[in-house]
Amino acid sequence: MRALSSVAVLVGTLVLAGCGSSEDPVVGSPTSTAVSGVAENVPTGIDPCNIPQDVLTSVTPGLRKGTTDDNTSRGPIKWRGCGYIVSDGYANSISLTNLTLDMLREKNFPGRELTIDGRTALVTHQDFDPTGVEGCVVNVQMRGGSLEFSVENSHGSSPKTKHLNACDIGVSMAEKVVPLIAPGS
Repeated sequence: MRALSSVAVLVGTLVLAGCGSSEDPVVGSPTSTAVSGVAENVPTGIDPCNIPQDVLTSVTPGLRKGTTDDNTSRGPIKWRGCGYIVSDGYANSISLTNLTLDMLREKNFPGRELTIDGRTALVTHQDFDPTGVEGCVVNVQMRGGSLEFSVENSHGSSPKTKHLNACDIGVSMAEKVVPLIAPGS
């Protein structure tokens, strides 16, 4: 799961690198104090560390909770969630974040938008490692941020899932988990 936490940091770094303007300090730098419009805390309405096992298994047989309390902050941007893994397969984190879809759209990551259970979702394909680790991040709109599914699937060392597309995994996971979000969240 160490690679998964590096994925979250990399995604956070990529997202935050462009959030400041030429007059403003880069978010997360020692002289920066806030980002306009960023909620102070992550959204509520689902506990990403308590996804029912039957939901996990319905996404991929063998998917189980890995690490707990994957709490990361980068300046005012926060992630609160847990990691999930398939032994000899992919790693996935599910986190609440105060990153909004508008903030992510500003980064112009390659991807697409879709609707999952009535919520707008942004699916961005990201290669985290030039050696064959495919990455995808799916952010689903919530009040004050988003629910983020970050998938890392190695085509070389994930024998059970190397044939699967990371974004297909992320969207499938979101389709199963998003209905668990409390209405109005």
